[in-house]
Amino acid sequence: MKLSIPLAAASAASCASAFTISTAPLASHGSQRSGAAAAAAINQPSRSHLVSTTLHMSQEEMDLITMDGDERMDKTMSNLAENLSTIRTGRANPNMLDRVEADYYGAVTPINQMATISVPSAQQLQISPFDKSSLTDIEKAIIYAGLGFTPTNDGNVIRINIPQLTEERRKELLKQCKQIGEEAKVAIRNIRRDGVDSIKKMEKAGDLGKDQALDGIDAIQKMTDDHVKSVDNNVAKKEKEVTTL
Repeated sequence: MKLSIPLAAASAASCASAFTISTAPLASHGSQRSGAAAAAAINQPSRSHLVSTTLHMSQEEMDLITMDGDERMDKTMSNLAENLSTIRTGRANPNMLDRVEADYYGAVTPINQMATISVPSAQQLQISPFDKSSLTDIEKAIIYAGLGFTPTNDGNVIRINIPQLTEERRKELLKQCKQIGEEAKVAIRNIRRDGVDSIKKMEKAGDLGKDQALDGIDAIQKMTDDHVKSVDNNVAKKEKEVTTL
């Protein structure tokens, strides 16, 4: 009997040790899985965070659309000013010939790149070609430009005497002013349409919220209204010059 007690104790100790050894890795493994899950939860961005980031990036894209539209409208205003400057008002101005192009060795070239255009007097323009052989071509280009000018060529320079505007001619020029202004307005409204369509596509795709889209469209509309008003002001100023005797 004395011998059986130590054996029983040893057996119990052995079982306890075995239980400890077998359960320790299980606990450790479970702890590792819990830690990994917690880390993944920390590192995983929330859905609301992803939505916020996407909308922020979309806002920046919409701002770029608005900026692009503004730049294109400004370019239209520059073209308007250039076109209006070619309409003569009874006084000599080199800009009157800005849209006149002549053939130069097979290439259609603006004559202001082929010659120096000066104003000797309030009623006269003088064109001095860099290449004298282009005199005839420049003269023909001025005649066919439909400006109502009759150039004279002395073999060295071309002179244009600017006649006083008749009442009939003033009315024709006023119509040209209005036409140029309308063309600028159409261009501006087309730019507006492009911008609005782009924003609506972003909203439809879920890249923009409804309020964001409305804000963008409102900004483009205000920009359009400002540029159209500027067109009207520029045309009215030119019309005043045409009608002033």
